[in-house]
Amino acid sequence: MLSQPGGLNAGSSNDFGTRPAGALRTAEVGAYTFETGGRLPAVTIAYETWGSLNAAGDNAILVAHALTGDSHVAATDRDPSFGWWEGLLGPGRPIDTSKWFVIAPAMVGGCYGSTGPASLDPEGVPWGSRFPYVTIRDSVHLEHRLLQQLGVRRLHTVVGGSMGGARALEWAATYPELVEGLAVFACGAASTAEQIAFGQAQVAAIRNDPNFSGGDYYSGPRPHAGLGIARRIAHITYRTEAELQLRFGRAPQGDEQPLSSPTAQRQGRYQVESYLDHQANKLISRFDPNAYLVLAEALMSHDVGRGRGGVQAALSRVSAVPFLAAVDTDRLFYPEQSQEIADAIPGQHRVHLITSPIGHDGFLTSAEQLATAMQQTLDL
Repeated sequence: MLSQPGGLNAGSSNDFGTRPAGALRTAEVGAYTFETGGRLPAVTIAYETWGSLNAAGDNAILVAHALTGDSHVAATDRDPSFGWWEGLLGPGRPIDTSKWFVIAPAMVGGCYGSTGPASLDPEGVPWGSRFPYVTIRDSVHLEHRLLQQLGVRRLHTVVGGSMGGARALEWAATYPELVEGLAVFACGAASTAEQIAFGQAQVAAIRNDPNFSGGDYYSGPRPHAGLGIARRIAHITYRTEAELQLRFGRAPQGDEQPLSSPTAQRQGRYQVESYLDHQANKLISRFDPNAYLVLAEALMSHDVGRGRGGVQAALSRVSAVPFLAAVDTDRLFYPEQSQEIADAIPGQHRVHLITSPIGHDGFLTSAEQLATAMQQTLDL
């Protein structure tokens, strides 16, 4: 059941952002049993759209956000603020919304309108620690229900970067009959041991915060210190050593002198520490720690080959036309992981490189470099 574009339904409010009233639409997609056995009696999926769906229901493009992203890919009439992939989406842009009907759902388990740990159960209590374990595949099944309600019969393209790329790839493997094209930026076919290790450190930072309370902290102080540490760990993987050195080096932050304290409990900071503090504080102001846990675990679980005979077997059955992109300096999802996908999908496919000094986040800041190639490959 689709809601009117006036906000979130009662009992399901889970929007930690500061979006204008009516910015999000929502759909009630029913009860759902997750892969690992958890169950919700009702699931809300929040989403935004651009353009119009044609009568055949086949001019649709789905855009999947990354770990701490949301559905606001680009400005809309309901929210004219700048979106996170503004350079790719809009009238006359590479994904031209005068031609395509674009849907961007907020992933289940997050905190931007879809049902997540902060959402209320039927008794009006936040789900908290009782929220189910979510996989990337779970999110795709629930997004499929949304598309059915919207009248989408075929997806011309599913596009996403990082965790959004994992969702896009899972879409092509789970519903091959529905997906005509596939654009995966800065992601692999499965999370590697190193990526799981980075994720585990972030998860542990939150769970070990004294305010975590086993995940049931909504009536008291939030585990913001743990979330801030998680963000610091993650952000280091999103950038490069060279960029950090060039921007900050060993310089102190303003008048703060790291060597000015006679004890180990120093007060002064290096500039790079101030930068990480800033990134942590920005996330704390807009994100729920439990949602971070759920989505981080989902990305750690990413494996398109699970239950399908392995990655090679799963990708050999993908029929969508692939557009594969990597960032040349990415040290979280290495370009060779994109090459693995290219080699496994039937046909000859190249990996397109984004040239960026900043690393993984280049898929967000410099995706326009590949606009023409993406349009040509996917017939956009």
